[in-house]
Amino acid sequence: MHLAFVLGTRPEIIKLSSLICACIERGIRYTLIHTNQHYAANMDRLFFKELELPLAHFNLRVGSDVAQVQVKRMVMGIEPILQAMKPDYVIVQGDTNSSLAGGLAARKANIPIAHVEAGLRSFDKTMPEETNRIALDHMSNFWFCPSALQVELLASEGIEGRNVHITGNTGNDATLRYAQAAQANTDILERLGLRAERYLLLTCHRPSNTDDIAHFTTLIEAVQRLAAARSRPVIFPVHPRLGLKHWQIIERSSLIKTTDPLGYIDMLALVQGADLVMTDSGGLQEEACVLQRRCLVLRDNTERPESLDCGGSRLAPVETETSLIEAADELLHSRVTWSNPFGDGQAGQRILQVLLNDFGTGKP
Repeated sequence: MHLAFVLGTRPEIIKLSSLICACIERGIRYTLIHTNQHYAANMDRLFFKELELPLAHFNLRVGSDVAQVQVKRMVMGIEPILQAMKPDYVIVQGDTNSSLAGGLAARKANIPIAHVEAGLRSFDKTMPEETNRIALDHMSNFWFCPSALQVELLASEGIEGRNVHITGNTGNDATLRYAQAAQANTDILERLGLRAERYLLLTCHRPSNTDDIAHFTTLIEAVQRLAAARSRPVIFPVHPRLGLKHWQIIERSSLIKTTDPLGYIDMLALVQGADLVMTDSGGLQEEACVLQRRCLVLRDNTERPESLDCGGSRLAPVETETSLIEAADELLHSRVTWSNPFGDGQAGQRILQVLLNDFGTGKP
């Protein structure tokens, strides 16, 4: 059996790492195609090193561009590789432009598509990710769902049958594997002058929070006011897509300490030490839940409602400069029953076994 992985972003590297490692451990042939959608070294090469992964066989170096151009360039780069390598399955993860391009190229090459983290829905079609994940689910041949909820959502769209599987989330595989090592093997708190439980952690990159500069200004002011109310500094690893205007707004906030994008191990350690996590990232929502950190989700919807069910996370769209103070107070006093709804850390092994079994039948 020969698998082709298409990835291009930090979350995909993390969330496919356990499946790639499973291939290596079991001697399964694979080809790794990297679109380089995330082109900053500290959002790319560092993750391969920390997650103990060999570098990609092919790097398309697509970089940043508007979505339509980016996807077109990716498909044009991926399709001839698939035609030449002739893998038995193409593996894509999540909802990025890279995963969509991988699915489109595989469909054109008539190769079965396996969608990891299938069935997620925010029900917000203004999100580019929602469009990507729906399109991918409706062109895929195998669907690997984190939980039973996604199986139900797929069935409501007419996608069901023997190739829909509940596997747990591969992102959770990485969290469980590296959480303890992250605390032991990084000095990130010392480097940033932090004490555990005495800082807030912020990430923010989605267009809904960053494209409208007026809204971004309100969000940063809300973070600043929360930090003042809690007497805590805020650590903000700034995503490369934020520009000069964003930086000018951030720099006016005395309690927000910015960093360059951080490696996976450093971020895991920061999450574990944070008094509160604020994020619009789906993956970080999961990590906060698994690592039992209270989390404000800076959105009015989420494709990961499981992270809300234990009470440790809550939706907190920023509408006014005091929104986060109110949301944090409610979260602080809410009853939390910590649980891990994202699996036991063996999702990658389960996915690989499903594909091995299918390959053995000769019926993709």
